[in-house]
Amino acid sequence: MMLSLIQADVRAKAQWMYDGISTKTVLKTLFTDGTFAMLCYRLMQASQRCRLTPLAMLFNKLTPCIIGRGANFGPGFVLIHSHGVVINSAVQGGRNIFIEHQVTIGAEKQAAPVLGDDIFIGAGAKILGSVRIGNRVKIGANAVVTKDIPDGATAVGIPAKVIKLDGVPIAGS
Repeated sequence: MMLSLIQADVRAKAQWMYDGISTKTVLKTLFTDGTFAMLCYRLMQASQRCRLTPLAMLFNKLTPCIIGRGANFGPGFVLIHSHGVVINSAVQGGRNIFIEHQVTIGAEKQAAPVLGDDIFIGAGAKILGSVRIGNRVKIGANAVVTKDIPDGATAVGIPAKVIKLDGVPIAGS
């Protein structure tokens, strides 16, 4: 299972970065920023499941970003750039989540975000507290999300505001 998750993550990143999945693009992807952190996260997750806490802690410390040991993401977890990424251990995420650098996904008062599938989170964005991010969502760079974001939305700003639904601009935004 772990190997299939790693393969799904690396393939998703290769597709994102190079618009294709071939031996060449996968090999290039293995040496790009963020991929090592993705691998450490998956190894940490597997160690947690096997109750190998010291090993999980080691992988947690090896990653160049901060991802809590309890954080859980489905296949296609992609750190486009890992520098400055902070993810709380209570965060739950679906498939195909793409994260740029300096992103924080954090708990507030013991309540953490839940992310759906097919999400892009732009550089510097913050997702905080007990919020649900729907499927097929784009969160703009430096947005601060403190309220739920519906399926198919594009959200930008501080605080984040939905400006598009399913690619259609919202009047007055």
